[in-house]
Amino acid sequence: MANERLRDALERSRISLAELALFTECDVKTVSRWLGGRVPHPRTRFKIAKRLKEDEEYLWPGARRAADDTSNSAGMVQFYPTRGAVPHNLWDRLLDEATEDVDILVYVGMFLTEKPDLLDRLRGKANAGARIRILLGDRDSSAVKQRSIEEGIGRETISAKIDHANAFFRPLRGVAGVEVRSHSTVLYNSIYRFDREMIVNPHVYGKTAPMAPAMHLRKTATYGLFDTYAASFEAVWESSRPSEGGL
Repeated sequence: MANERLRDALERSRISLAELALFTECDVKTVSRWLGGRVPHPRTRFKIAKRLKEDEEYLWPGARRAADDTSNSAGMVQFYPTRGAVPHNLWDRLLDEATEDVDILVYVGMFLTEKPDLLDRLRGKANAGARIRILLGDRDSSAVKQRSIEEGIGRETISAKIDHANAFFRPLRGVAGVEVRSHSTVLYNSIYRFDREMIVNPHVYGKTAPMAPAMHLRKTATYGLFDTYAASFEAVWESSRPSEGGL
């Protein structure tokens, strides 16, 4: 059934389909489907309702309740008691199969720097058209210093490891499609996204990342855990800055 409420709201606001597509970072065909009755993802619905100054429930009656009824575990492929329990071949498969997006949110990600062919693989992905985004911790931030203290390894230890990580990724400087930034947020979890799949490593106070649990998630048709953590990555990305040396 066509969404006449959305159509009317657009006309009242004098917003064209092309303008809404640009605002939501979607294509015009997708916007046309919304007018035809397809319901956008919750995050997109919220943005549209705010832009049109309308109530989300008015524009999409019942959509919010339907989303709330969906299990929060939607998209969970496998839960691992520690990150170290994630099979090595799973990391390799996820990276090998990624063709569009590789997103990494860490403070250091030291185990990644131990992969001797990682830079070549990332460079190859970027040259083939993939977008590579890597977020490392800001070595001088209070959040990094505090995390280092909480892990019982000294105030400056993680900062030194971040220096190593920046040096490791420096050869990717100037590669089209690759960007490395620094962030100073509290790292509640590390995120490793590969197109429509990701590994999330929630952090535990007083424990190092390899000792904390890990979740293998997959994007589903309905809003699920994948979307939650993907949105979290975007929020950190927006608050980050270019990494040391302009990488």
